Amino acid sequence: MMSLSQFLAFALLSTALIAVPGPSVLFTIGRALSVGRREALLTVAGNAIGIYLQAIAVAVGVGVVVERSIVVFTVIKFAGAAYLVYLGVQAVRHRRKVTEALASGIPTVLPSRRVLRDGFVVGATNPKNIVFFVVALPQFTNPAAGHVPLQMLLLGAVFLVIALMLDSVWAILASTARAWFARSPRRLELVGGTGGLMMIGLGATIAVTGRKD
Repeated sequence: MMSLSQFLAFALLSTALIAVPGPSVLFTIGRALSVGRREALLTVAGNAIGIYLQAIAVAVGVGVVVERSIVVFTVIKFAGAAYLVYLGVQAVRHRRKVTEALASGIPTVLPSRRVLRDGFVVGATNPKNIVFFVVALPQFTNPAAGHVPLQMLLLGAVFLVIALMLDSVWAILASTARAWFARSPRRLELVGGTGGLMMIGLGATIAVTGRKD
């Protein structure tokens, strides 16, 4: 298998990549601000599953096709961007429901399956991670040891664990800020709309940036 130094180097590189806010982090923050901590943490879990699906795809060769084919890459990019915009519009449209629920004492709760699905779609269509996996995973394996796909899956699992931990910190921090806004219904409505606008802006940014080849 891979050496300890390779393993640690990949973990360090993954931490640096994940720590920089990207689509997954910004979506998690937007979900925390617009809905709350529970949904943000479920989003993190769903996102991690989607990310690991990308690692599996790279391990079996699909990721190479995505990285080398502008058509496939573009389809994935626009699908993820459109979904983010849709979720952002929904958050803005329904921002007052959060305020109304707060006033009535009834907590706003989204179905767990739906929240996990949303996070999964964002993670599975995140172009930043698929390119990282295609470029980085092969570099940190030891071909002489054999079982290269298995080594890639192990490295993908390391990335997943780090993403779960760091993204959860973002979710908790953002939801804590939301709790401060919750002391005022008007402030809560404002922050709910802001979270939705963040999602819309993120989707639009992903749609107009990236590969040009």
